[in-house]
Amino acid sequence: MKIRSLLLGLSFLAIGVCLGFFGFAEGAEPTVLNKSETVSTDFENAVIKVAEKAGKAVVSISTEHTEKIKSTKRVYRSSPFRGSPFEENDSFRSFFDDFFGEMPDREFKQSGLGSGVIIDAEGYILTNEHVINGADKITVNLPDGRQFKGEVKGRDERSDLAVIKINAHNLPFISLGNSDDIKIGQWVVAIGNPFGFAMQNPEPTVTAGVIGALHRSLGNMLSRDRDYNDLIQTDAAINPGNSGGPLVNLKGEVVGINVAIFSTSGGYQGVGFAIPANRAKRIMTKLKEGKKILYGWLGITVQDLTEDLAGYFGASSKNGVLVAKVLEDGPAMKAGLKDKDIIKSFGGKTINNVKELLDSVGKAEVGSRVKVAVLRDKKEMVFEVVISERPSNLTSDSFEGMEEKSEPSWRGLQVQDLSPEMSRRFGIEERAGVLITDVEPGSPADDSGLNQGEIILEINKQPVKNLADYKRIIKDSKGNCLIRTSRGFYVIKSENK
Repeated sequence: MKIRSLLLGLSFLAIGVCLGFFGFAEGAEPTVLNKSETVSTDFENAVIKVAEKAGKAVVSISTEHTEKIKSTKRVYRSSPFRGSPFEENDSFRSFFDDFFGEMPDREFKQSGLGSGVIIDAEGYILTNEHVINGADKITVNLPDGRQFKGEVKGRDERSDLAVIKINAHNLPFISLGNSDDIKIGQWVVAIGNPFGFAMQNPEPTVTAGVIGALHRSLGNMLSRDRDYNDLIQTDAAINPGNSGGPLVNLKGEVVGINVAIFSTSGGYQGVGFAIPANRAKRIMTKLKEGKKILYGWLGITVQDLTEDLAGYFGASSKNGVLVAKVLEDGPAMKAGLKDKDIIKSFGGKTINNVKELLDSVGKAEVGSRVKVAVLRDKKEMVFEVVISERPSNLTSDSFEGMEEKSEPSWRGLQVQDLSPEMSRRFGIEERAGVLITDVEPGSPADDSGLNQGEIILEINKQPVKNLADYKRIIKDSKGNCLIRTSRGFYVIKSENK
């Protein structure tokens, strides 16, 4: 009986929904389906309004770079004798060189495409620095079809932002909104010119999606010189040529500047990234005025704490940042910081990881004095550091092409002596230590995070100046070992565990 009543109730419910859908239930309250249609219509109208308003201020940017290549080839290389024994004959080559001379220098033109957003009525345009990097000629195409020559007013490679100017007035523009207010799941619209002039249409393309995540970091995946941290992630389609265009909320406010896609094929795969508008605002004003953007610098290399490292150094948790190396004559060294210190706070702000420290140091005013709290030998200490300007020539080591003989494996590590020639060849600052040439997959060394190309400087706090030191120390090493390399600290466990 209960089942029959339930089926009967469901039948009436189904009939009611159908009547509401076809409009037969006069005077009835709007059904859930109708409300959904209303929401859908509201969303559609919102996207249309954003496209109409913001789209007028989005431009396409075309760049051109001319590179002169000095020719080293002779005319005879294109002669009918090419490939014959005459080609390698010295007297034959000399004859052609004297008769025809060398080929003239050649010019190669490289072009690029990107997007930008007009930020005031007088023709200032915000875009990515990589869009205009190396450009000899910049052409800005407005949505109404007009073209203007673009002039770079300011650029900052680290933030990947640039401001260019066109000679136009009374232009439609968009103001940057507050990116701190955006939420995961919020709808946004990406506007730009994917594939640029190939579309043969000056009007920008609009795609819609949601905020997929906040505070994303790409690290060095795209460039060692750019700071791709604290990015907005979205599934609004961002394709090649969208770089520099705005990411807009449904209120028509710019919340980000589209910067990159994450792709295995080079095309859109559902994940794109944008620079938060609030970060762009801090930099944009100075770029308009042609000022250099200064970033704070401590003069240390740092790494996140692992549970093994935290336990080894007596820290109560993984919160904090381990100082891997204090650079010579840097601000941190002058203040008294040392290798193996664990930074717990910077300027009164708790530091949980490397990302938070880099963000805080980068924003610190050059020349300011900042208190840095550290944990050293299980004791809390506070130092006052005078922040310096971040050098522009910071580089990372490269260790490809190593072919010299390595020592037998220890805990999955193979190493070799670091010769002066090798230091010069690969630009290695260290003049002592042993070079890791191979890490066996699945070994204790691999599990610790050690990588090929790192320089081992210490084992269990004992200096490793050469291969002889390395052999002597590992011979008596038992249990877990603390390895210090050119890039940080690692705990390498015993092979017996």
